[in-house]
Amino acid sequence: MNKILLLEDDITLGNGIKMVLKNEQVTLVNTLKDAREILKNNEFDLLILDINLPDGSGLDLMKEQKNLNSETPIILLTANDMEIDIVSGLELGADDYITKPFSLAIFRARVNNQLRRKKININKVFEIDDYYFDFDNMIYRKNQKIIELSKTEQKLLRLIVENRGHTLTRELLVDKIWGSKYVDENALTVTIKRLRGKLEDNKYLKTVYGIGYTWAVK
Repeated sequence: MNKILLLEDDITLGNGIKMVLKNEQVTLVNTLKDAREILKNNEFDLLILDINLPDGSGLDLMKEQKNLNSETPIILLTANDMEIDIVSGLELGADDYITKPFSLAIFRARVNNQLRRKKININKVFEIDDYYFDFDNMIYRKNQKIIELSKTEQKLLRLIVENRGHTLTRELLVDKIWGSKYVDENALTVTIKRLRGKLEDNKYLKTVYGIGYTWAVK
């Protein structure tokens, strides 16, 4: 069963979509605020986002999530059916764009298409110069030598590598790794230091002073 976050302020439509997707685990929310709160501590296989919402635009949430985890597919669901709206949505990172009104059968097929694509990419392995990172099977190597990482170090490395080229703030990393528990930011500094030592790295895992960390790309 796939986990889907549905952000839709039309409650009747939202409940209708949940019925169409009854074989999936659908979490329905009606505001950007609620969606952001849920995404802090939960991961989903697919996000379906309305654009025009009572407290803002679903496009803003899409951009936030694409910066954080580009592997999660996003479908925009909106009444904005002008060609420029569709092109803009896709260029900003949407994986699909469905305009209202729509056929529920076609909607289901397009949802299934995104979920299939997600499963194809789920076991991605990263090979970067001398490094080999297989996060799902917890295999980490440098020059064929095994690197032993703690669970926290693995989570940190995965977040940074999957978002390589983007700077992740200290606040975001602390929230994603330790969740709602109170943790001093010094814990992140210590974990970064240990991770750099184990990776023997002074080239990729970069500090962006005053902001956070990034995995540099060529």
